[in-house]
Amino acid sequence: TDEIMQQEIRPLVAVDIIEQLHRQFAILSGGRGKDGAPIITFPEFAGFSDIPDEDFLNVVTYLTSIPSLEAASIGFIIIIDRRRDKWSAVKASLTRIAGAFPGNLQLVFVLRPSRFIQRTIADIGIKLYRDDFKMKVPIIMLNSVSDLHGYIDKSQLTRELGGTLEYGHSQWIHHRTAIENFAMTVKTTAQMLQTFGTDLAETELPNDVQCTEELLSAHTDHHSKLKDELKLAVKQGATLLTCIREPVTRSANSKLSPDELENVATVERLLAQLDETEKAFDQFWTKHHLKLEQCLQLRHFEHDFREVKLTLDNLMEAQAGFADIGDSVTRVEHLLREQKQLEEKGQEPLEKAQSLALHGEQLIQNNHYAVDSIRPKCVELRRICDDFTNETKKKYDILGKSLELHKQLDKASQWCEAGIYLLASQAVDKCQSQEGAETALVEIEKFLVTAKEHQLSNPKEFYNQFDMILTPEIKANAQRILQKLEDVQEMFDKRQVSLKKLAAKQTRPVQPVAPHPESSPKRASPKITRPAGVVGSTYLAHWFIRVSMLVYSCCQMQRRGQDGVAGSMQRCIFIPSQFHIINELIETERVYVEELQSIIEGYASEMDNPNLVHLIPSALQNKKEILFGNLPEIYEFHNRQIFLKEIENCIENPDLLARCFLKRKEDLQIYEKYCQNKPRSEALWRQCGDSIFFQECQRKLDHKLSLDAYLLKPVQRITKYQLLLKEMLKCSKNSEGTAELEEALATVLDIIKSVNDSMHQIAITGYEGDVSELGKLLMQGSFNVWTDHKKGHNKVKDLARFKPMQRHLFLYTKMLLFCKKREENTDGHEKTASYSFKNSLKMSTVGITENVKGDNKKFEIWYNGREEVYIIQASSVELKNTWISEIRKVLTGQLEACR
Repeated sequence: TDEIMQQEIRPLVAVDIIEQLHRQFAILSGGRGKDGAPIITFPEFAGFSDIPDEDFLNVVTYLTSIPSLEAASIGFIIIIDRRRDKWSAVKASLTRIAGAFPGNLQLVFVLRPSRFIQRTIADIGIKLYRDDFKMKVPIIMLNSVSDLHGYIDKSQLTRELGGTLEYGHSQWIHHRTAIENFAMTVKTTAQMLQTFGTDLAETELPNDVQCTEELLSAHTDHHSKLKDELKLAVKQGATLLTCIREPVTRSANSKLSPDELENVATVERLLAQLDETEKAFDQFWTKHHLKLEQCLQLRHFEHDFREVKLTLDNLMEAQAGFADIGDSVTRVEHLLREQKQLEEKGQEPLEKAQSLALHGEQLIQNNHYAVDSIRPKCVELRRICDDFTNETKKKYDILGKSLELHKQLDKASQWCEAGIYLLASQAVDKCQSQEGAETALVEIEKFLVTAKEHQLSNPKEFYNQFDMILTPEIKANAQRILQKLEDVQEMFDKRQVSLKKLAAKQTRPVQPVAPHPESSPKRASPKITRPAGVVGSTYLAHWFIRVSMLVYSCCQMQRRGQDGVAGSMQRCIFIPSQFHIINELIETERVYVEELQSIIEGYASEMDNPNLVHLIPSALQNKKEILFGNLPEIYEFHNRQIFLKEIENCIENPDLLARCFLKRKEDLQIYEKYCQNKPRSEALWRQCGDSIFFQECQRKLDHKLSLDAYLLKPVQRITKYQLLLKEMLKCSKNSEGTAELEEALATVLDIIKSVNDSMHQIAITGYEGDVSELGKLLMQGSFNVWTDHKKGHNKVKDLARFKPMQRHLFLYTKMLLFCKKREENTDGHEKTASYSFKNSLKMSTVGITENVKGDNKKFEIWYNGREEVYIIQASSVELKNTWISEIRKVLTGQLEACR
């Protein structure tokens, strides 16, 4: 049945019955009755009775399909010319027409046989057999064409019927086949446009320059060929229109018959349809061509960006290598020359980067579709240029200060050498006299004046100005020179004192006394000790006490005849189960904490052990965080001071268990981060798990299982919480804490769902932005998707609706991502899914249509006044309703936020 429904029902065309039409046993001359009814004539035809029923029906059906619906609805006028025939031919004609005419009849005119005997028989026969013809319209018997003229104007009758209407059967057939051939051409051309449009709509944009150029060239060539086909079709229609209008063109007195006028209207309508389709296709092609050109611009931009970025990174790396500030004037000057060379070398890449950033901003101003991809790259280019320029300026500043420092240190060193030479050159014997001593003092005072000229009057203050740039080596050298400066200054001071004594007429000895510094005893800081924790009572004791109190309470209530005894006893029955679950939770939590501790201390910490470094594979070097993820963070949360301690407190009151999970709802999100890292951890383990290092660690810990089994513990633990909370909920039905337990279980299930969703989220590839900025991931799943671009002609905008695309959707609070799911084998292991980013919609701009006619599993997401519509088909009605509910919450939340 589906195959039959899908088959195209094609009406009869002239070429299908061309032989039957040429026999001319029935014609549509183009004449009309007084009320516009089309006239079909059955001219004299000797073998009319021998015409097969199928041929007769096909010809009559075809002729009745040619007039417009408006004309056909009036009813057809039939003229049967049997003037040269017998009554039997009249009877056979009427019988066949009555039994097989497919149209609406208005009148039937019969030109009866002209011979007297046959006319008499016809008059009698029509009276006797009129009812047998089963016609609901009048049958008018006419003796001659002049009688016919009383009913139908001569201008609407052919010359054979005494009229003036020009009619050529061969030309009529030629026009009909030409019109129908042109209609087929228009249809075929439209189908070619639709097929090409579908291909364009489903084309995925390439990721490199060469493929984009090839795709643009191929699409452009195909477009040119289709335009040529369109031109040929338009030319064919114009030629046909000229042929139909030829009688009017040839003679101003000629008029086209109503049928010919309808032929003209048909051709004009087909030409208009062709023109409209071409305009819509051109509009669609303009958009597609623009997108391909923008894609090529983007690929060129990305290619240039990668090249420029690599050059800039190398430049920044080279600049970062200039960490030396020099240890001498010569070295600093050499470094300044190298810095200058690097600056000159970087001018060309920096200019390219600035030019590329400017080009990217021009693309953004020209409304490029990939603005979100281009803008960050422009920002990155300008940032690197600014960083290089700023870093270069800093290098020049530091090297300039270093040069100034070393010049001053050299001056200080030279001054010290000159001072030592001066002191050594003063002869002792010449200084013994008063005159010689005074001369020596004058020399010393002149030399000491030069210290101010070299800015050495306060060397420590000068030294402190450059403390921020000094390396330990330079500091040591500067301190050595400054110490030498102090020593030389002290030598001059002592020499001056001695010379002043010799120059004075009277001298008196001065005995300097050095002060003795006092020292204070050191005291050790007291050590603070803390008392150890206290272990609580056993679970059995707690349970026994609570049960005893409850039984005693029930007995008292029964004695007093109070209600509620059964409910209280039921609670008594459930208490052991609750304590059993709490006991299991605490015991497994302790084991879990101990296992986490053993992993961190026995494996993670051992990776930093210098004695085991030689056992660690090179592929594992500096990848401890990849292998273990945030396991230390999980351990710190679960250790005895936090979560474990809170659970242990629940033994006194099991009703507090739900509150523990609700209180730590946010903290439990650390499992999502751990699971997101798990694929990277497993890949690293597959690469290095057989190493001697892990075998040695496992041997020391005396573990029966290898490390990868223990790295699954966090994933298993969050599932364990779910199972225990479900059991606790079964034991606590209709109690006061049931609502909190249900909320706690929902919290854990939500965490498990978030973990599962995040595992899919980390497999998204090709998205230029940061998914962490899209808000919370609410839903994810695979769907059939159709796109509907509302701009342009309907026949083109619906092209992409025929074939659905398989897309994996990620619903965030701020964005809806469309991705294509891909599955790949990794190193011989099971298939892993990845999601290639295709499109995104901002949730602040979308609308939703919850029901699509014809399929209760479909819904629509659209934006910009339904300019683009995405028809999404879920695998079930339940899944569709879940997504609609979540999307509605997002949109409602946005609306409330706006209010």
